[in-house]
Amino acid sequence: MAKKKILIAGAGIGGLTAAASLLRKGFEVQVFEQAPKLGEIGAGIQQSANSVRVLYDLGLKAELEKVAVRPRDYEFRRYDTGEILHTIPFSEVHEKNHGAPYYHLHRADIHRILADKVLSLDPNCITLNAKATGFSEDANGVTLKLADGSSAHGDALVGSDGIKSAIRTQIVGETKANYTGYVAWRLTVPREKLPKDIMELVGAVWCGPKNHAVIYWLCSGNLLNFVGCPAHEAWEDESWNQVRPWEELKTAYAGWHPKVQAILDAVDHTQCYRWALNNRAPINNWSTARATLLGDAAHPTLPFLAQGAAMAIEDGAVLARALEGSDSVADGLQVYQRARMERTAKVVTESTAQAGIYQIADEAEMKRMFEQKNLAKERSLWLYNYDPLTVPLH
Repeated sequence: MAKKKILIAGAGIGGLTAAASLLRKGFEVQVFEQAPKLGEIGAGIQQSANSVRVLYDLGLKAELEKVAVRPRDYEFRRYDTGEILHTIPFSEVHEKNHGAPYYHLHRADIHRILADKVLSLDPNCITLNAKATGFSEDANGVTLKLADGSSAHGDALVGSDGIKSAIRTQIVGETKANYTGYVAWRLTVPREKLPKDIMELVGAVWCGPKNHAVIYWLCSGNLLNFVGCPAHEAWEDESWNQVRPWEELKTAYAGWHPKVQAILDAVDHTQCYRWALNNRAPINNWSTARATLLGDAAHPTLPFLAQGAAMAIEDGAVLARALEGSDSVADGLQVYQRARMERTAKVVTESTAQAGIYQIADEAEMKRMFEQKNLAKERSLWLYNYDPLTVPLH
C-alpha cells in the first residue's frame, strides 16, 4: 500500500507503540491525546517476551535495561504463613526459552521511553488537549472529531483511547460491563521505607481466601509495587484515580503475613488507589472500512495474566505490518483484526479464569492445585512464544 496518513486517538502505551511502528514503516501519523501533557498514571507493569520483542525491534532495549527489573523467580506464597507453594524460575529461563526477557517496569518509564521514540521519529506527531469524541468516514478517508469542535482528516483511524473509548462506542455500541466481585488496590513504596529483608528481586503472589496480592520491584529495584485483589461486594467506578482510605486497605489484609503488613504500613496513606475489576466478553468485530480499535478499546482484559499492555503492544506491531502489506486501508484493517481477534479473545478468557486459582480458601486444596498445574509450561505453550513481528498475516 502507498503510505497513508494514520490518525491515532490516544497516546497510551498501545497508541504510542502503533505510532512508532507505523512511522518506522514510512506512514504519516498523527496522535491525538486528551491529556494536557504526556505521561502515564498507574504503577507497575509486566512485560513478557511476546511484547518485549516489539520493544527491542523499536530500538528500545538500552533504555529499558536502565529502569527494568528482571525477576529471578516468581513465588506463590500462602497469605498467612508465607510458605512457598510454588516457584517458577523466570529471569534466565524465560529469555532462554522465548528469546527475550521478562521485565517489571513502571508504567511511567515505559510510556516515557515510547513517547521519546515517537517524537524522535516525528517531533510534531502528538497533539495534546485533543479528546476524541467520534468519527465519520467515506470513500475518501476518515475524519476524527474532537471535543473542542475541531477535526482531523486521514486515511485510517485507530481508536486506542482506552476502556471508555469513544471510537469503540461508535463502532461496537455500548457493551455490558460485568462486575467480577473483586477490586484492585495499587500502591508503591520506596525501598528505603521498607525493611532491608522485605523481598529479593523476585515476583511474589500471596494467595489467600477470596484475596490475593501481587508484589514486585520496579525502577531498578528502588520501588516496590503492590497490587491487591480482594473480593468486594459493591460495584464501583473503573477509574485508576480513585483514592480510598488506607484503613480500608488494612482491613482487607487483616491477618496476613507480617511482611505484607510491613508494606501496607510503609505506604503513603494518601496514595492508596482502588478500582473495580469489570469483565467484558470478547467482541467479534472492532473495525469499519476506515477505523479500528487497539488495546483496551478493543479487548479490555482483567489483570490476572499480566497481559493487558502486552496485548496493546502486540496490536501496534501487527497493525503496522498489516497496513504495510495490504493493497487498501480496508483490507489492512481486516488483516489486522483477523490476526488479533482469536489471540486477544483467548487472553481475555484465560485472564478471567486465572483469578480463582490464587484465591482458594483451603490450604491443602491450593497446594494440590499448584502441584497439578504447571503454570510456566501452560503459558509458554501459547502465550509467551507468540511473535508479533513474524506471525503470519492473511
